[in-house]
Amino acid sequence: MNSTELLNVLALLKVDGVGDVVAKKLINHCGSAENVFNAKLNQIKSIDGIGEFLLRNLKDKTVFEKAEKELEFIENEKINILFYKNNDYPERLKYCADGPVLLFSSGKLNLENRKVISIVGTREITPHGTDFCKKLIEDLAIFNPLIVSGFAYGVDIVAHQAAMENNLQTIGVLAHGLNQIYPKTHKKYISKMEQNGGFLTEFWSNSNPEKENFVKRNRIVAGMSEATIVIESAEKGGSLITAMMANDYNRDVFAVPGRTTDKYSQGCNNLIKTQQANVLTSAADLVYMMNWEIHPQTQIDKVVQKQLFVTLDNDEQKIYDYLQKNNKQLLDIIALECDFPVFRVSSLLLNMELKGVIRPLPGKLFEAI
Repeated sequence: MNSTELLNVLALLKVDGVGDVVAKKLINHCGSAENVFNAKLNQIKSIDGIGEFLLRNLKDKTVFEKAEKELEFIENEKINILFYKNNDYPERLKYCADGPVLLFSSGKLNLENRKVISIVGTREITPHGTDFCKKLIEDLAIFNPLIVSGFAYGVDIVAHQAAMENNLQTIGVLAHGLNQIYPKTHKKYISKMEQNGGFLTEFWSNSNPEKENFVKRNRIVAGMSEATIVIESAEKGGSLITAMMANDYNRDVFAVPGRTTDKYSQGCNNLIKTQQANVLTSAADLVYMMNWEIHPQTQIDKVVQKQLFVTLDNDEQKIYDYLQKNNKQLLDIIALECDFPVFRVSSLLLNMELKGVIRPLPGKLFEAI
């Protein structure tokens, strides 16, 4: 995207009454933001939902002064621009009607990864929530997912840290411009995150971390992800808004259940109870529900060291013996024949896969090696 194109898009977004939905409508109809400003009155009038108020505002030339100032910041700070029509824009976010026209980014982002999951939750994470989040990401590392969160206190920063510890790409979606970081105490994580991942925001350099911005940025967290996971949440909270948005975008949502007396399990339990989220008790639940498979085989070899003797517990041995005798079998059949709950078999199969004694096959089949 050259400077002239970017200047016109920035100016269009500063027109009073033009948000992401209207801006896309105008650009799609006219071909470019520059064409919107140069279009004849009748051409703009023919667009559904465009009234006299907006037509008058499109003549406001002061929007270019604001755009030029932002463009100067972008060029001076070498900010990367992701435009909704371009290939480097988050693929899933393209299908969200209210997805941002522009995203500003820093770091080394590789958005081609198809396994993108967002992890959200309370800012007051408990020790149990911290342990669960770290173990979840450690167990998922073999699948090399991209971990998305909001870079806030609590669950967010734990997820980012766990991703970095497991050499996974992680992206923080910010509720302000790239000229600052909130909270300031998280500045110490910036450099490492930008080495393998980085930051995304739709907000300009003059945008502060206002309350409404956090709600607005949640749609990016939900929209760019294949699945959203809520680790812990009180009865009300921003993570529940993210889960709602993910459901609206027809994405998978998972929640970690907890005791009914635990304050930060109430939100998760309610999501599960109202069937707005799947139960998540381990990485195996996510792998099973998302139908993830490890490819190619060499990826397993990097993680699973081949052993002459592998130690299996009694339950694992029972499943292994069954598969040895019955060849390829569906997860549900394994659970039925071995007399285990499905969620328990999912967990056992993942552990056995990591030990290198079974492998998943297309169609949710498994076989002994």
